[in-house]
Amino acid sequence: MTTPSDQAQPDQAQRQADEQRDPDLSTIMSERRQLLNLAYRLLGSLADAEDVVQETYTRWYAMSRAEQQAIRSPGAWLTKVAGRICLNLLGSARARRESYVGEWIPEPLPDPAEWIAGAGGVGVDPADRITLDESVSMAFLVVFESMTPAERVAFVLHDVFRYPFAEVAEIVGRSPAACRQLASSARRRIAAARAEASPNAARQASVVRRFKAAWEARDIEALIGLLDPGATAISDGGGRAVAHLLPIEGAEQIAQLYLAIARLAPPRTILERTVNGLPGLVVESGGRVETVFAFKIADDRITHIWAVRNPDKLRPWGLS
Repeated sequence: MTTPSDQAQPDQAQRQADEQRDPDLSTIMSERRQLLNLAYRLLGSLADAEDVVQETYTRWYAMSRAEQQAIRSPGAWLTKVAGRICLNLLGSARARRESYVGEWIPEPLPDPAEWIAGAGGVGVDPADRITLDESVSMAFLVVFESMTPAERVAFVLHDVFRYPFAEVAEIVGRSPAACRQLASSARRRIAAARAEASPNAARQASVVRRFKAAWEARDIEALIGLLDPGATAISDGGGRAVAHLLPIEGAEQIAQLYLAIARLAPPRTILERTVNGLPGLVVESGGRVETVFAFKIADDRITHIWAVRNPDKLRPWGLS
């Protein structure tokens, strides 16, 4: 009978063999989580971020051993390459999204613990977890989308990951002074978003919980009361799931839409879950997650609702 320790021995032997062939392997691979966190913030897509990390490592291992050893800081080299790949992708993203069906919303992420539980704990590398903080809230990712690629890269690298402007300049291909101006411009946009939002988790959880209760009770007055008069609701189906193709604006219009959804939708369960680090909602139907809702809240009223229904963006979401 094979025991867990018997199974672990070949894996350990393989790791030791790999490290003998490449003594810097553990050092290089330890950068994976940093690269994934950087790429997700820049691109707003976990799938694209994973591709960037894979391409970065492919370029590293395409070099000869002598070329690798000549690099003083492999971590800085990997970050520079990943940053440049992201910059190129951001430059083409707007054109690609012109053909996207409906509105494009950044890919939502669950709490790391919920992510692993949802995946059954199988095949989930801790390095594949995104650190959830203010810089990955849906409201911030949406603001990132309004920035130029250079602004976004300069801000994320300097303000989020604390890279000096001299290093940012090498990635962006501009002078340190120009990168400082790019980050400053991006910072003003972020400051405006902070002023509008109130990302206190406890207060947001209370508002989201009341929204859920009003929705389930089909209480239109309660829904309207929880929505800012100028609220906006955006849905992302990507042509893969039913979604309203244009933003819905106004508290009454949004409330009526959600009541119609409640009446027409098949039996489902609405769950309170963490979405990009803040309280949100998940709709489960037929044993699978079909919609993830993120919210922006100001003065205890909902100003924005982002509903992601594209199944390609719901891969990390599972049921515990």
